[in-house]
Amino acid sequence: MKALISVSDKTGIIEFAKELEGLGIEIISTGGTYKKLKEANINAIEISDLTGFPECLDGRVKTLHPKVHAGILAMRSNPNHMKQLADLNVDTIDFVVVNLYPFKQTILKEHVSREECVENIDIGGPTMLRSAAKNYQDVTVITDPTDYEKVLTELKESKKVSLDTKFYLMQKVFEHTANYDAMICNYIKNERADHSYPATLSLTFEKVQEMRYGENPHQTGCLYKEVGKCEGSLVTAKQLNGKELSFNNINDTNGALELLKEFDEPTIVACKHGNPCGVGSDNDIYKAWKKAYSADNMSIFGGIVVLNREITEEIAKEMSEMFLEVIVAPSYTEQALKTLQKKKNVRVLELPEITVKQPENSYDIKKINGGIIVQTIDAKLLDDYEVVTDRAPTEKELEDLMFAWKVVKFVKSNGIALAKDKQTVGIGPGQVNRIWSTKQCVEHAKELISETATQNAVLASDAFFPFDDCVEAAHAAGITAIIQPGGAKKDQLSIDKCNEYGMSMIFTHMRHFKH
Repeated sequence: MKALISVSDKTGIIEFAKELEGLGIEIISTGGTYKKLKEANINAIEISDLTGFPECLDGRVKTLHPKVHAGILAMRSNPNHMKQLADLNVDTIDFVVVNLYPFKQTILKEHVSREECVENIDIGGPTMLRSAAKNYQDVTVITDPTDYEKVLTELKESKKVSLDTKFYLMQKVFEHTANYDAMICNYIKNERADHSYPATLSLTFEKVQEMRYGENPHQTGCLYKEVGKCEGSLVTAKQLNGKELSFNNINDTNGALELLKEFDEPTIVACKHGNPCGVGSDNDIYKAWKKAYSADNMSIFGGIVVLNREITEEIAKEMSEMFLEVIVAPSYTEQALKTLQKKKNVRVLELPEITVKQPENSYDIKKINGGIIVQTIDAKLLDDYEVVTDRAPTEKELEDLMFAWKVVKFVKSNGIALAKDKQTVGIGPGQVNRIWSTKQCVEHAKELISETATQNAVLASDAFFPFDDCVEAAHAAGITAIIQPGGAKKDQLSIDKCNEYGMSMIFTHMRHFKH
């Protein structure tokens, strides 16, 4: 029996090759792998000695030869195939151990040239893998070093590799090559700055971890990451304490982080079930924490808290006095971390690049029955705004309006957010009509903060007011300024009502639906 070994990832290859050699399997190899095997005193045959043709074109052509591919692809149960091999003086190759040029590692290098990236597109490797996988019943093909032990165990126990294992290894090959080709395709697309939607969409992700369950205990779940640096993403965060993140933890924390990225000043976002429940900004992170907590000290229980400044001992002590699922910050003081680690279950994550936003052309993907729907992420906040009422907002109102507009962008539709002094005082998510969301905001503000919480507050709506009922409700609550997209057929009704009550209103001409 013969094994062809040509690997970029040489993890464990010396030990594996020695075991094969000990089992009487003849080894053929190429380039750097051949050199490494010979240095380890493994009796390998160089590929050019098998083919009778030298490697050429700077190694671009090594294994693309009939003596290689006929030896791999010949079906042992087909007499005509075996007769042709004998007539051509070609031996069968029974094991193909190949993994590919490090294309991913190349494209992730700083300042890498296009020429270097293209040169690291493997040709011979995928061809051998696909050939061997197609003939899986006769050829054992290995692309993952973690499978060496499984193959050796079967060889030692049964003198052969089982058909089931070979079929499993076939699957691994096509997962490997599909991932490889998708990376190449996406690299070229990004290099060309092509933001169009292709006729066929190939995306590739790398497995990070399996989860205990999905959204509910009867569902399974798994976390995958995009190929790349993923700066500022939850998948790159370092967990310093607590249980493994769950499906819901990851989903909710991601939403909180994306809202946090809208703010430059010290800000804290508390989130529950994918919606913000308390947001506070100030010139001091502790003051921001007090605002976020007091905005809704009920919903924060069992929630997620993210912030864009270092967590101090003062904040950590107060956080440790309540039940939180996840805390994410760019850094922690030594004492703050010790304080939080006293609670063994709270998930404490460190994310230094917490403010880094996704590229604007990133995809937002949702699974539907039978397919997926794809859009670019909602990367804009607004281009400009228009004052549509007789009274323009004051400087303070405008500051709070912009704060509320950032928050409502991440509130599930129909979404309403009330704010005052750069603190949310009411958030109304996911109602089936806008007036219910507005009334919910007001009710929660009065119940959770104070009866006067909405006095002189501002209101942000993620989409237009179809009628003037939301303005009526806002005025009754003491709200003085509104920001909304505009664009309803009856916009004038809302404008007139604001003018009647001396309220200011601005249109963004941009909505932020979040379904």
